[in-house]
Amino acid sequence: MTAELVRGQNHPLSQARLEIRISAGTPIVAVAALGDENGRIHGVEWVAHPGAPTQPGLEVPRQAAADHRLAVDLDAVPEAVHRVGVLLALPLGGAGPVRFGAVAAPFVAVTGLDGEEIASYTLTGLEAESAVVALELYRRQGAWKVRAVGQGYAGGLAELLTDQGLPQARQLADSINDAVAQGLAARSVQAPPPRTADGDRSRQAAAPALGPDQGGGTAPQPNPVPPMSPYGGQTPGGPGRPGPQQPSYPGAAPDPDAVTQPSAPTAGSPIDYSHPRRQNAAPPPPPPTAPPAAPGQPAQPVAGDATGWSMEERLYNQVWGMFEDLARTTAAYRSAVDFAESRMDKELEQVLSDPRSRIGGQGDAAREAARARHAELVAQAREALDRDLNQLAAEADVVEPALPAAYARWDNPVWHAYRVPMEIPMALRLGDLHLPEADRIRVPMLVRLPLERGLWIDSGAAGTSDGSYTDSHAMSRLAMETAVAHAARLLAVYPAGEFTVHVIDPAGSGAQSLAPLVQTGVLAAPPARGAAGVADVLGRLTQRVDLVQMAVRGGAADSLPPGFDTSQQLLIVNDFPHGFDDRAVNQLRYLADEGPAFGVHLMMVADREESSGYGPLLDPLWRSLLRLTPVADDHLADPWVGHAWTYEPTLVPPGSQVLQQVLSQVAAARTKFM
Repeated sequence: MTAELVRGQNHPLSQARLEIRISAGTPIVAVAALGDENGRIHGVEWVAHPGAPTQPGLEVPRQAAADHRLAVDLDAVPEAVHRVGVLLALPLGGAGPVRFGAVAAPFVAVTGLDGEEIASYTLTGLEAESAVVALELYRRQGAWKVRAVGQGYAGGLAELLTDQGLPQARQLADSINDAVAQGLAARSVQAPPPRTADGDRSRQAAAPALGPDQGGGTAPQPNPVPPMSPYGGQTPGGPGRPGPQQPSYPGAAPDPDAVTQPSAPTAGSPIDYSHPRRQNAAPPPPPPTAPPAAPGQPAQPVAGDATGWSMEERLYNQVWGMFEDLARTTAAYRSAVDFAESRMDKELEQVLSDPRSRIGGQGDAAREAARARHAELVAQAREALDRDLNQLAAEADVVEPALPAAYARWDNPVWHAYRVPMEIPMALRLGDLHLPEADRIRVPMLVRLPLERGLWIDSGAAGTSDGSYTDSHAMSRLAMETAVAHAARLLAVYPAGEFTVHVIDPAGSGAQSLAPLVQTGVLAAPPARGAAGVADVLGRLTQRVDLVQMAVRGGAADSLPPGFDTSQQLLIVNDFPHGFDDRAVNQLRYLADEGPAFGVHLMMVADREESSGYGPLLDPLWRSLLRLTPVADDHLADPWVGHAWTYEPTLVPPGSQVLQQVLSQVAAARTKFM
């Protein structure tokens, strides 16, 4: 099973001879660097690049291209090497993009020589960077692992290599760019024509001269044979797995300028670029399970028909596609209504500005005509909105039952078949979103994992979206129940032993709501009480962030103390600021700012007004957290079209035992893991 890595995640490697496939929507430069146990590159001879494509245990392509294959033999690297970094950079001096934020997210996969995919990683979140450390193969206790890094550098290869400790970083970066420029100039194979209807890519060629990256400088073979890996065995793309793949993102399309590798070119004969297992574009959607729509009727929705390499990713993209569609169609409706009203106001103003039409039948007729045109325009807009909403509602009806547990509501039957997962999902559902014009459609609110910012469950008394009012005591109880539901969901979607929950409840007011977490034994320790408990928990988590931060920044992430808990940590804080002194407040702010980057996440259950005694000191804390409410509230605004979305939390249905059942399985799996 392929491990789809997220940034910072690692995966064991059971093979020494590997190939690393890289796919991007634009030509990029691929470099492999050898590093010692601290990640430092000792010299230019430790770097395989287009100007020096082979080093001990490494071989990289000689040219910039949209698709690459790197060969790695971990048994052949020197004993002093503890890390092998896969570096990607955009070519300089050409007409192409100058930052990764302007291109599709690169996709990197580690495969065996048989083509079986071991681990993959999509480098998302890049903006101004022009060079990036994509993956790192590292030696740990005699075994090799792969880690998804995704560390980008706006200063290009020179800045990247300097950060890796190479003394001749600038000179090597210049030589790599020169080699790439010469390779681009020497390339003589034209890009293949666009794909035909049947997906084949073929063209006529009269004994083309292959570039350095397309045949190793050898002449075409007269007999078709599969290309071989530098270390023996058939290359990926043979039996078992597809060849290079494009990154998954909505709307991805084949690169018309990409040069694909011909399998077995024959001089003077047509070259067939097709491959029975090769994908040259974004992954196709799964075959539709619904019958085709009748002519003139909208297509029947199918769960998972968005772009993606797995069903989970396709459903994730489909959900956010529904969000965008709902935002667009609602914005169009509101714009049409505003236009109709402004037009009616203008026409009425013209009627009133003419003294002859203010009285009498002529003025009444003009006013009635203006109102009739307004009603007609609004009706047309509403008709278009209803048509789009009906299609979205039909899509929601088929998508909701197909969602995995991480994306599903607590009343979804998928929770009754819950098993502790082996891998971390892409995202987590924190609630539902809807708009006033489309109250019947609920779009899941998905956030990527691991969490990039803390959560604030607002327990302050406030009016709800339906006009009702909830007092402070009821809101505090609902807020704590919402926090427990979110914490249980986080525990449920992480593999056993990879997520730890701590609770600070100074006055013990959340004991009833915390009962499911306490009774099932999934907490790291009983909820901390009083000022001493607050100081103890905050001190330990602050020390943990400091330790991991120093290890990562010092390049010694693998040198943490034995027995160190490397799992993601969640701290739930109830009744803030009760039990907090100035030192504890500063530690809390530190965890909110620095914790997410180093595996410590914060969930505050608090009323902002109760902490007003600290003045503006805590304003940055509240702004750094994602505010959620235990009741429906229209406080979330998207920067895209400016809608105020109504948020509703996903709570456990009254009387349901699903929360206890899920937490019991988590506790049992944790016991076996330990």
